[in-house]
Amino acid sequence: MRQMSDPAKKTKQFTLGDAQQLLPTVRQRTADAVERAERLSKTLDDLPASDPRRTEMLTSLDEVCAVWAREMDTLGVVVKGMWLVDFDNGDGYYCWKHPETAVSHYHEYDDGFSGRMKIV
Repeated sequence: MRQMSDPAKKTKQFTLGDAQQLLPTVRQRTADAVERAERLSKTLDDLPASDPRRTEMLTSLDEVCAVWAREMDTLGVVVKGMWLVDFDNGDGYYCWKHPETAVSHYHEYDDGFSGRMKIV
């Protein structure tokens, strides 16, 4: 998935403690967005392919994702994918993905999600 945050924008830098302190807010806003998205997806799945309301549902689903991405950007975290955010620490990223319960992974700038390492 493409990075949703503006790569030219200077990101906030976090210590691990900062990231852990902000995580409850990130988790709650993400959980709320996931719940709304799942509800919309279920409704969408239940509509016949020819139903004109599908367009409205798809637009609403896109808006849920866009609002979540803007909220994460406002908090200073970098959105890297759907329900996936990074906390820039100046040397790389602390990485969190819904529904993880803690900030427990790190990866360098060029590694991405596949290069995540468990923080010891």
